[in-house]
Amino acid sequence: MTLQEAIKARHSVRQYLDKPIEAEKIAQLQALIDESNRKAGLHMQLVTNEPKAFAEGMAKYGKFSGISNYIAMVCKKGDDTALGYYGEQVVLLAQSLGLNSCWVGLTFSKQPDSYEVRNDEHLVCLVPVGYGANQGIQHPQKKTIDDVAEGKPFPDWFVRGVEAALLAPTAVNQQLFRFILHDGNKVEAKKAFSLTNGLGYAPIDLGIAKCHFEIGAGKENFEWE
Repeated sequence: MTLQEAIKARHSVRQYLDKPIEAEKIAQLQALIDESNRKAGLHMQLVTNEPKAFAEGMAKYGKFSGISNYIAMVCKKGDDTALGYYGEQVVLLAQSLGLNSCWVGLTFSKQPDSYEVRNDEHLVCLVPVGYGANQGIQHPQKKTIDDVAEGKPFPDWFVRGVEAALLAPTAVNQQLFRFILHDGNKVEAKKAFSLTNGLGYAPIDLGIAKCHFEIGAGKENFEWE
């Protein structure tokens, strides 16, 4: 499965089977997490065989079940956009390996003994990873290219990038991002205004959308502004 295919196949999954993730798939996820942490100064951590985070409290309200593996999305304060960008790369790798996932911002119980959050860092969210009891469903797309992009006329590569970004998971599906095409092939990505600010998740959502845009458009076709 290519990353473009993974973008289209990935849907949020909340219920998981009692089926262990193969060691070779764990190794591939861990390798990308380690590489991304080194490259961007992040502190993502893959936690395995830990069922408590989604076993009680708000997790039951969120209808989560069967989760014992997840990624703790940890970064320095102010690095949330980079965390979204690199974290979604890990999520898409998981999808390409036949695994399911879900970005979860609130409905879990913190497990400080299972991952490290340093003094200058914060835990942004958790991402369950495993074999889903289902493949999730595609939510109706609220916005169009014209809603989230500017700088017409749009070249084909830009359209493909925005189409991929519109498939990115965002907090309560608000899609608070904009892509602006400048002279030549320069693209600017920024948060869109909202009174709720995406429940505080707009920066990480922007990073996720940037990851999708880059895959859809092709790195060779543009430069980030």
